[in-house]
Amino acid sequence: MSRNLKSVNLTVIGKILTAHDEIANMPIQPNGAEDQVGIAEVYPEFEEGLMDLDGFSHIILLYHFHGQQGYQLVVKPFMDDTEHGVFATRSPKRPGAIGMSVVRLLKTEGNKIYFEGADMLNETPLIDIKPFFRMFDNRPDAVSGWLEGKDEEHIKKVRSDNRFK
Repeated sequence: MSRNLKSVNLTVIGKILTAHDEIANMPIQPNGAEDQVGIAEVYPEFEEGLMDLDGFSHIILLYHFHGQQGYQLVVKPFMDDTEHGVFATRSPKRPGAIGMSVVRLLKTEGNKIYFEGADMLNETPLIDIKPFFRMFDNRPDAVSGWLEGKDEEHIKKVRSDNRFK
């Protein structure tokens, strides 16, 4: 580990509830978990911040990979048999341990957000919620690096295994 590593304090604003109690066999991305409903439960003191969120079809959930210990700078991601630098992947074994999922918002009720695309562990600490803005967040000219040419339907079916335990 580098002596230059710095840390920041993040406020946990709630928790994400899902049907996934263990990492093995979880969907690895929200588009592979379209049938998986989750609930992002915001702590009561942050509930007012959910005002007007229900007008969006999709939201971005930022969360802490609480089921991971340590990190790896070179990983073999679930979607490839070749090693890549961790920052060229969405591996959970990251120095910052922050995950991100773009999910379909179903409804909000009080301090709870119901969504489709639950690809995270049950009881995941929620760090932030951001609306997905179609005009800003879509990039039609984006290139997906080593993922280019991979079969999208196959990737949707890929599930996690124990490689990042």
